[in-house]
Order: sequence, then structure tokens, then C-alpha cells
Amino acid sequence: MDELVSLTRSLVALPSHEDPTAAGDRIEEWLREETSAAVSRDAVGNVLARRPAGTASGGRDRFEDDGTDDSAAGGPTLALVGHHDVVPPADEQVAEGEYVLERDGDRLAGRGTADMKGAVAAAMLAFRDADLPDRRHGGDLVFASFVGEEVGGEGARHAIEAGFGPELAIVGEGSTGYSASGVTDVAVAHKGRRASTLTATGEAAHASVPDEGTNAIGIACEAIDALERLEAPEIEVAGEAVAGSLVATEIHGGTAWNVVPDHCKITVDERTVPGERAALDRVAAIDGIEWTVDQDLPPMRCRDEDFARTVLQAARSHHSRGAPPQHVVKPHATDAGWLSQAGTACVVCGPAEPGEAHTDEESVSIPVLDRCRRIYRTVAEELLAN
Repeated sequence: MDELVSLTRSLVALPSHEDPTAAGDRIEEWLREETSAAVSRDAVGNVLARRPAGTASGGRDRFEDDGTDDSAAGGPTLALVGHHDVVPPADEQVAEGEYVLERDGDRLAGRGTADMKGAVAAAMLAFRDADLPDRRHGGDLVFASFVGEEVGGEGARHAIEAGFGPELAIVGEGSTGYSASGVTDVAVAHKGRRASTLTATGEAAHASVPDEGTNAIGIACEAIDALERLEAPEIEVAGEAVAGSLVATEIHGGTAWNVVPDHCKITVDERTVPGERAALDRVAAIDGIEWTVDQDLPPMRCRDEDFARTVLQAARSHHSRGAPPQHVVKPHATDAGWLSQAGTACVVCGPAEPGEAHTDEESVSIPVLDRCRRIYRTVAEELLAN
């Protein structure tokens, strides 16, 4: 466990909210020194590595990638996926140009510990240590740490466009504490997010003669009324009802107290579910309304039940007490959405607990980090070496 803590410390210390290059450098350097994998760095800074079954764990018998796809000779490709960019830290989370990392008992506190450099460190160790002896029947084990997850999945999208497409992926975002406190669950679905702007356009006039204009705020109010009448989709995943949502979160319009406004903008936050969308086109059909989609983070649903079951069994095998892990649904979008949209069967399994990410008190449990390391390794060996 000391190696896991040390590696997490080294990653967390490197600022990566504005420029993730240094953190990516550290990950790449470690992979080249510690593993037999073929390691690469793409144009946007993603760190990628691949180990075929039949290569030894650790740094022995280095595998040189000749550019050919030889995974078809064996089983599927499994990717352990994370990201090394983070959201901006609070002032107290930075000192002398580095992120502050403190240990309090069995927890590590600091920006990026939970979201998600701790999970990246766990995946790096599992990637190195997994025993994949059988080249005839096994598949490839891939590690990927993306950039730009916190700003819409820029790194994941770049990798997918460049051909990154494993059959299976474990994304190490938080899944601990969903079914019960301290339990590392396996998320088989998560919501997406579509952010939209509804722009109402009217005609300006002096407020003393309002009939000579068309009030954009009035048009916007009509749009909000229509928005509130829409039903958000709901589906069932893993025995749970997963409901989307739709809400106006901002409104901006008008220039002066005595002017009928000719423009008004409404910001809409929509949480999407796999396969369904709210009918925002009905609102866009209102005269004077223009609809613009500003961001669309896809939802995720794992459609490979055998894979989801294998990861859950691994998670349960590494819980020695308390309630067993469950298949759960995660409310937040992750890079699993982009991978799932591209055809990869994904689950989310990681150490972060609800309410830890993006906070000034962000922290992660060291025993849960180690549990995730063991889960990732177990899944890799179960799927790729048998």
C-alpha cells in the first residue's frame, strides 16, 4: 500500500488544472520505467499504454508495439481509464507552486485525490502487476489517462476519433458509497448533461409605448412555461428508475428600465438518460425562440451484462465485511459516456465518494484506493488470462 500512497502523492502534487502536461509526463515516465508496455502520448496529451496477454508483469520482457492490431488472436481488449486534469484548486490547496496533499489517518486530502489521480495511480499499479500469461486466449490490457475530462471530455473524444476503441473499459470515477457507506459499487449507467440556450428575439420600443415593440421577456416566459410542461424521460437500469431532468437555471434580458427588450436568453440544464431526450424542439418551435446546444455530454449504459457481472464479482471478492457491492446508477457524466457512445462496454468503478469531488476538502480513502487497485487487477486477470 505504501507504493500506492507514494504514487498518488507524486501525481497529486503536480498542478494540472490549467496545464496537465507535467502530470502526464509523470504518468508516462512511470509507465516506461515500471512496465513492459508500449507507451504513447498523443497530440493533446493523453497517455496510452498497451500490454498484450503473454507479456510478463512488471518491467521485464518489454513489448514493442509494431502498429498491428493482434488482439483478434485472443480475447477482448480491456481498458483501465482515468483522467489527470482537475478542476481549479482553492487557495489553501496550493503552496509554493504545488498542490498541497495531507494525510489524515487513512485518508489523503488534496485537489485531485478523489477526482481522480488516486484512481489513476491504482489503475497504473493494476496495469503493471496483472498476470497475463496466455497469449493464445487472452486479450490486450490497455491503460489510458485522458486530459480535458473536466471541460467536456476533450481528451477522450480526441482519442476516440484517432481510433481508440477497446471492447471493454473500467472508468475509475467515483462509485464508492452509493449503495451503502464505504462500499465500492459498480455503476452500470450514468446520466448525461445537455446544456442549452434559448434565445428570445423581439422588437425594442420605448416602455411608454410598449405596443410598438415585441417584448422578448414575454416570449421567454412563454418558452419557460412550455419547458416546465415537458416530461423528462425515465428508464429502468439495474432495477432502478433513472429519471432525467429539465430546468431553466439562468435568465438574462433587458438593457434599461424604460426600454422594451428585444433579446432575452434562458440557460437550460438537462440531465439525459440513455436512449431518451426531452422534446426541447417543441419549445424551439415557439415564434421568436432560437435553440442552441452549448454542451452535450452523453449518458452511459453498459450493455454487456457478463462484463458488468464480472466486475461486480471482483468488487465483492475484495469486500471483507459489511454490505456487498451492488450495480448502481451514477448521476454524473464521465468519459464513460463518450466511450459508450463509440461502442465500448463500460462500467464505472472507483474510490471517490459522493460529495468529495470538486470540493475544498476533497479527500480519498487509502484502503478504498487499494481495494480499487485489487479490483482492477482481478478483472484484468479474469477476462484476459483465462
